[in-house]
Amino acid sequence: MADDALFTIVGQEFKVTSPDRVFYPATGTTKLDVIRYYAEVSSAMLPHVQGRPATRKRWPEGVDQASFFVKDLEPGTPGWLPRVQIRHGSGPKFYPVFDSPAAQAWLGQVAALELHVPQWRIGQPAGPTQVTGRRDEGQPDRVVFDLDPGPGSGLAHCVDVALALRERLGPLGQRVVAVTSGSKGLHLYVPMDAPITSSQASEWARLAAEELEKALPALVVSRMSKSQRTGKVLVDWSQNNRAKTTIAPYSLRGRDHPTVAAPRTWAELTEPGLRHLDYREVLDRLADGVDPLADLHRPVMLAAAAGLATTARPVPRPTISVTNRPPRRLVRPTEPTVRNVVGLPTDLTGPVELELAKAVPTLPGPHAMPGGTRWELKWDGFRAALVRGPDEVQIWSRNKTDMTAHFPEIAAAARAVLPPNSVCDGELVAWAGDRLSFDLLQQRLAAGPARARGLAAKHPA
Repeated sequence: MADDALFTIVGQEFKVTSPDRVFYPATGTTKLDVIRYYAEVSSAMLPHVQGRPATRKRWPEGVDQASFFVKDLEPGTPGWLPRVQIRHGSGPKFYPVFDSPAAQAWLGQVAALELHVPQWRIGQPAGPTQVTGRRDEGQPDRVVFDLDPGPGSGLAHCVDVALALRERLGPLGQRVVAVTSGSKGLHLYVPMDAPITSSQASEWARLAAEELEKALPALVVSRMSKSQRTGKVLVDWSQNNRAKTTIAPYSLRGRDHPTVAAPRTWAELTEPGLRHLDYREVLDRLADGVDPLADLHRPVMLAAAAGLATTARPVPRPTISVTNRPPRRLVRPTEPTVRNVVGLPTDLTGPVELELAKAVPTLPGPHAMPGGTRWELKWDGFRAALVRGPDEVQIWSRNKTDMTAHFPEIAAAARAVLPPNSVCDGELVAWAGDRLSFDLLQQRLAAGPARARGLAAKHPA
């Protein structure tokens, strides 16, 4: 083959140099093979990477040579490739955002075998000239658990942990998707239907991992310390931090063989001889209609209703593909209907009685989760009720104390999203970085209205 070649994928042309360069010496897999794989897998992969700033891991001389991570765009990046600007301590960087089969196929040209993305998306569709400096502009639409086997444990132990976590999540567990990472362990993807911040997602994942460690201390560890990991599986919850990334589903791995972070069915996880899949096996599965991640974000119950932007779009079929599945179409849910409930007061004013928490020695059901469950963990906060009357919002404590002036940002949010004559019963918490702070809540109650507004601006509840 010639030294250079021109590729046209879904109408987008780009130049490929040295297409015969071998990236995986053990299997003879070339740059051209990588380009074709990323183009052919795009209809299944892109819905999970669209709108996510991408970090790449590159092997310019092949997987038997040195590799390095890249955040900023490489010199010579095509102008048509979307990008987003994110501020770092060392200055702003432009990240690529992969939103088309051609953009994804371009990974092969720069030997970017691995694609790593965060759990959140940018708030607006990216374009060649559209940038943002806000790292937290998007909200995570999933939580990921990375099950990493320590010395003396393996993939089978990760499956045992995955099954245990899935069972503890109750009905939500039926929507969790497992991904054999293509390296050592498993990733579990948990869909988020309701709006949630990265800090909240990370905190919930930490609590879930710690509870699982308490239940299975001989098998699970939730802390990074290597001294505690022999014979156990680390349930790594930290990748939900807004600054962290995870290998993208369907990404190649830079191993000796071209394995893939491959979504798997729960049935096949329990079959004898479970192993990681290579890229040809993944393409064969997709050709047969096997895509366990296809329904991860259905139903998207609250995101569209809240007016949140989404950058996921239908993916066209690559013109070079002969085995690719037809593109999946994402359906935006209709606006929710608010119905009158028989017996509900038509004019809510004044304090209301709160449903108080009852301590139990063990969890009787799934953890608290955005979207709602019957049981919840006790947070380090104040029980409170938001009463949205015909015109105003009031926040009442369990002792029927009016706390509205102390939490102006909560009252403003309730006024914006709650319909008139409704009650929201829950718990007020304040975040100090990635941790809850009861002291900040007490400072709010001790402060006057003016100082409370200042505290709210500094540490929102």
